Parts: sequence; structure tokens; C-alpha cells
Amino acid sequence: MKEETKKPIYLLKEYATFDYDEQDAKNSLDDPKKPMILKGILQRCNTLNQNGRIYPRDILVRELKNYQKLISENRAWGELDHADNPIINLKNASHLVKEIWMDGDTVMGKVQIIDTPCGEIVKALIRAGGKPGISSRALGSLEERDNAKIVQDDLQLVCFDFVSEPSTKNSFMSLAEAKLVDYRDYKSNLSKPDRLDRILNEILSIKSSK
Repeated sequence: MKEETKKPIYLLKEYATFDYDEQDAKNSLDDPKKPMILKGILQRCNTLNQNGRIYPRDILVRELKNYQKLISENRAWGELDHADNPIINLKNASHLVKEIWMDGDTVMGKVQIIDTPCGEIVKALIRAGGKPGISSRALGSLEERDNAKIVQDDLQLVCFDFVSEPSTKNSFMSLAEAKLVDYRDYKSNLSKPDRLDRILNEILSIKSSK
């Protein structure tokens, strides 16, 4: 039996300015008993981004449905700074995504900064007047089309990380250069329950589209 041809799988990282309400952040800092929850833009679809990639809306919406399972189980962790692999390292965790939804072609979310060493760094940066950006981390293949790289339907959203804001176009280089990953890492990135949940979501999507 002929082995199925596998597309190259990349670690995809995309930056977005996290335009949260500064007054919400200040209120949280003034009351240490109050959790710091920030609301802002996490990602965009159907738009050519700074890295020359386009995320089709239907693919991104599907991934958000899969990501909702992590949110409902309080497992939607993110790190401070971008990791160079698809595994979330909890010792670097700084926040937890609490809600996520679509507003047109924009992915919006609510993020809670947690009381870990990295979370305290994020709070200190905000206290000093800084405004960290946010960046998605995902696995998937790409197809060149019309001078753009189109993200394919094998996309797996991993998490959203807090990152420093690139101040020049060249600062996007570390994000734009997608890292090739081992196909075995792609296949093993999800637990069995998460894989089953993805299959169920796909079946439901197919039924609803008929």
C-alpha cells in the first residue's frame, strides 16, 4: 500500500496588538484581590497578516470550537514569550484564556493574568505603562497562492502567548520564519480525548453545513 504523502508541518506564530482597556488593567492593579482579566484582539482571519499568511475563516472558526474545550476545562494556558515548539511549558505560564469569540473576521478574547512568576512580570510591565502584544501558536501546513501563504485545513491551534511588540517590520522575522516540525510531533500534540473532541466537532460542522 502506497504511503500517503505528507505536507510539511510548520510551527506558525502570529502577532496581534492586544488593545485591552487600560482602565480595566488599572482597576485590577489597584485591587490585588481582584483577578486581572483583559479583553482584546487575539487573531484575525481572511486578511493578509504581517507574516504574509492568510487564515481562512472557516478553518479558524473550527479551531476556536476545538479550543473552547480547553477553555471549559481551564486548560487554555499561554506563556510569556514565544516558545520554539508546540508544547506549553507550565513553568512559563503567565495567563489563562477565559473566553474567546468571533467579531466579524476578528478573534476576540478575555485573558486572565495568573499569579505565577511570569504572570507577575506581565503585571509589572502593565504597571510600568507597557502594553504587551499577544501571539497565536499553531501547527499546520501552508500553500502558496497569489503571493500569499494560505493556512491549510490541518491547522491545530495550540495557544496564545504574551510577547513584546515588534517596533519595526524586521522585528517580525522570528514570527514570519515558520519552523518546520516533525510530523510525529504534529500527530502526538493532542491527547486522545482532544482528538476525539475534534472529530466530533468536524462531524457536527459537516452536518450543520448540509
